[in-house]
Amino acid sequence: MNAIVALCHFCELHGPRTLFCTEVLHSPLPQGAGSGDISGQNEQAEEEEGGIQMSSRIRSHSPAEGASADSSSPGPKKSDMCEGCRSLAGGHPGFVSHDKETSIKYVSHQHPNHPQLFSIVRQACVRSLSCEVCPGREGPIFFGDEQHGFVFSHTFFIKDSLARGFQRWYSIITIMMDRIYLINSWPFLLGKIRGIIDELQGKALKVFEAEQFGCPQRAQRMNTAFTPFLHQRNGNAARSLTSLTNDENLWACLHTSFAWLLKACGSRLTEKLLEGAPTEDTLVQMEKLADLKEESEGWDGAEEEEKPSSQPDVAEGQELSKCSPETSLMPDCNRWNVAHRRLSVFRSLRHMRQVLGASAFRMLAWHVLMGNQVIWKARDMDLVQSAFDVLRTMLPVGCVRIIPYSDQYEEAYRCNFLGLSPHVQIPPHILSSEFAVLVEVRAATRSTLYPTLLEDEQSLNKYEFVVTSGSPVAADRVGPTILNKIEAALTNQNLSVDVVDQCLVCLKEEWMNKVKVLFKFTKVDSRPKEDTQKLLSILGAAEEDNVKLLKFWMTGLSKTYKSHLMSTVRSPTSSESRN
Repeated sequence: MNAIVALCHFCELHGPRTLFCTEVLHSPLPQGAGSGDISGQNEQAEEEEGGIQMSSRIRSHSPAEGASADSSSPGPKKSDMCEGCRSLAGGHPGFVSHDKETSIKYVSHQHPNHPQLFSIVRQACVRSLSCEVCPGREGPIFFGDEQHGFVFSHTFFIKDSLARGFQRWYSIITIMMDRIYLINSWPFLLGKIRGIIDELQGKALKVFEAEQFGCPQRAQRMNTAFTPFLHQRNGNAARSLTSLTNDENLWACLHTSFAWLLKACGSRLTEKLLEGAPTEDTLVQMEKLADLKEESEGWDGAEEEEKPSSQPDVAEGQELSKCSPETSLMPDCNRWNVAHRRLSVFRSLRHMRQVLGASAFRMLAWHVLMGNQVIWKARDMDLVQSAFDVLRTMLPVGCVRIIPYSDQYEEAYRCNFLGLSPHVQIPPHILSSEFAVLVEVRAATRSTLYPTLLEDEQSLNKYEFVVTSGSPVAADRVGPTILNKIEAALTNQNLSVDVVDQCLVCLKEEWMNKVKVLFKFTKVDSRPKEDTQKLLSILGAAEEDNVKLLKFWMTGLSKTYKSHLMSTVRSPTSSESRN
């Protein structure tokens, strides 16, 4: 995160001053930041914590003290600084932390070395301690502009027995040019900076109480009430923050805290590139999640209403709330959830095509794409769920209605994917219907029924798959265009499984766009059949199977898209434009 964190102080003699700041460097260290290593007490000290390596190096001069020979150094003159305005001692190089993961350096000193950064930090310091103050003078506030950056500032007081009002005014500011990022980081920064402030105030309070116990200043000032206070102050009045907190390692601790704050705040938010509007599958999934949330809240409300009743009723309500609407159609939802977490039997559409055979798979895929009911009868629930997980990838999310496993037949209007146990009787009119396909999983009569499979797939070698339908698909039938393209991708061995999956996503999106055009043309604009036929020809979907596919996929459009079209048609501007 490209930002600067700084500690500022309002000096009674010199006004707002920057005491300590930490910045992020993506390039080599500034001149003099790491030079002039000396032995003895000033040797390099390293500490590793959380992947950040910290070091303190002596350099030939310290810009923070204004001792540089360069007259253009941005720091204030040494004569314009008192003990309360100074953080690091003369000749101190500051602190440097190396992030091993990202090769980023976090550098801390009293002032930024770059003149432009010094100006930005200086202006933010003045505004945070003078004009940009929240009610009560202590607390967080946000200000800034595009030219000088945006600032998150938190002002606070530190106890000092020698100061006017027994306290001194400080602030911690965070400066960056990205306003949106800074606003989104407000809760995180507020919590972490509040923790740093509490620690500083706690240390200062202990020192203040000890000094007041030894020499109470309030009574002494009452005795000299008519003497101007400024003239009574001695040279120790403007004390440094290390003296107020009695912590000689204060600046090293602040550097560690500021460096961690910059790293953590930069890694907690990530940017994602969204190409275009969300797909229909995304919208449908969002709507389903909203419905599930609303239904769960309804269950919670029902449980609260049932609390005064008898205990068996409460237990029954709690049991029902465990199942989602999709799985609540099953007789034993807990047993199915355990089975659902097991490994998949069918790995992909290509794998299923190898198991069922080309002709049987084509018949099954045709019924899936047309929206007919697909029934699987098997003892193994894992196998049925794995088959449905693979087959549903050919359809939009809104067109998928699954009852994974049931002990009785369910009508087609409730589900287009139905799993049944072997003993369930299917009505005769369903078995002879052209709008259903049945896949029976039987015990294989030979030990190796599918020689094309891998040797380690013993779980499939013991099964025989029989695909039947009242309307078998002839091998020479043209079928829907998308089915032919799917089979072409599956038979192309040069394409990996991942590539085939991406091809399938593109094909679904292409045909969903055709569905949107057809929906707007027929349902919204109410065009005549002649115009609809012309449109289907233009879309390349004039064949019978393609028309049936488009009409079925139209049921999978999201409510958001439909309501958007309807609201657009009802608006006065749209009606005027059509006229």
